Amino acid sequence: MKFLKINVRKKAVRWIARGLAATGSVTPLAGWGLQPLNILFIVSEDNGPEIGCYGSPVSTPHFDALAGKGTRFDKAYVPQAGCSQSRASFLTGLYPHQNGQIGLATWKYAMYRPNTPNVVSTLKKAGYRTGIIGKLHVNPSSAFPFDFKAVPESNFSRKNMARYTQATRDFIGKNDTPFYLQVNHPDAHRPFIRQVDGLPKRPLSGSEVDALPYMGLNHPELRQQTADYYNCMMRLDHYVGQLLDILEASGKSDQTLVVYIGDHGADIFRGKRTCYEGGVRIPMIIRWPGAPAQQVRNDLVSTLDLFPTFCAAAGIAAPIGLPGRSLKPLLSGPVSDWRKTMVTEYHVHSNHNPWPQRAIRNHQFKLIHNPLAGQENPGYAFTFHKFLKTEEHIVLGEASERIQQAYARMKQPPEFELYDLETDPFEFNNLAGNPAFRSQQETLLRQLRAWQKKTRDALADPAQARKLFQQITDAGMKRSLLPYKAFMAP
Repeated sequence: MKFLKINVRKKAVRWIARGLAATGSVTPLAGWGLQPLNILFIVSEDNGPEIGCYGSPVSTPHFDALAGKGTRFDKAYVPQAGCSQSRASFLTGLYPHQNGQIGLATWKYAMYRPNTPNVVSTLKKAGYRTGIIGKLHVNPSSAFPFDFKAVPESNFSRKNMARYTQATRDFIGKNDTPFYLQVNHPDAHRPFIRQVDGLPKRPLSGSEVDALPYMGLNHPELRQQTADYYNCMMRLDHYVGQLLDILEASGKSDQTLVVYIGDHGADIFRGKRTCYEGGVRIPMIIRWPGAPAQQVRNDLVSTLDLFPTFCAAAGIAAPIGLPGRSLKPLLSGPVSDWRKTMVTEYHVHSNHNPWPQRAIRNHQFKLIHNPLAGQENPGYAFTFHKFLKTEEHIVLGEASERIQQAYARMKQPPEFELYDLETDPFEFNNLAGNPAFRSQQETLLRQLRAWQKKTRDALADPAQARKLFQQITDAGMKRSLLPYKAFMAP
């Protein structure tokens, strides 16, 4: 027994030393035990919480089982509803305006500084074996020194999906060194493919579903798109089940932190490329060995919290100055001093749709600030013309006046939008300027301004927002680096 205790102490000292080398400071050891945890991080594309355990009318037994063994976060958010922007944020723990990845990597947007601390480099220094399966989609890729890479392309055609499971099996089973493995699946990115490899076994059709509720529209074309989006989600559930089976068969499940998120909301009206809830709210399910199961948390959490959470699992300190914090305390019960507000932002996706924007919410109200108020949001026409065959006026003509007003507001936004998310969860009724809600608007605006000052947000100055918009507009469809660093970098 004495010999065993000595060996345990030696292992603990080694991991403290690794943490010190990686971050310059020390935190308590990981988990509910001494050993650092493996980390399996599953990221899906372009989907919000349209999962059975979140109340969506779609069959997802593997996601539901994972939530039953862990914690489901009902108010989880990404900092920006775009692929590269979201991924750079959870990898660096910084908002896009802080790390520089304000637009798509395929359009040559990039982080300000390649040496910005990130999950991969930090865990690798701490002795972890690091791997990625699926696309990275952040510039420069050299900033993320993965030991193992597989299926680097986006694979939106969903070709040879068996590669994901085989690469996972190869990586997890390689040796007993603690690992960080990020698996990026292409579902449910457009195109919404109805069936791949016989999955799902019984695809849904548009006659069986209503369109996603936050669109406020229910045209047959949108119902069919929703059905095929749900088909993607059911297929994703199958593939995630395969990953969890591989982990279980490896004998490492009890020593592995499992985290699942979507990278942002669905690529559909009022979803991706917006600050509406349909764009920034995501599913987040965490299973931490030893933590209570079957939990549902309503705390305001962000993918910015994942970097500190992964550091906690490794038993090392997170880099100083990150806006997020470890989610580990929430996995064992309420935390009295948890954040009371959540901020999200938008800059640009591809150069088709620049629209600088900031949003802040508390547990009831949400305020969106549009510094370019009075101009037409180019993202509106981009979405309608790209994803709808039926003419816009026909689809909107079937909607109520309230919904028509919501789309008119999205097309040419006012300076402020204020929504009561308890009574209006899909953000159709703008309360901004209503005297009855003046205090709520003023309080959220004051908190937003304080956040902008704290995070050194250049777009706190509307002139800078106009400058960014003009630079992107002038660049047009050229995929070249913009001089945004000169005024955006904090």
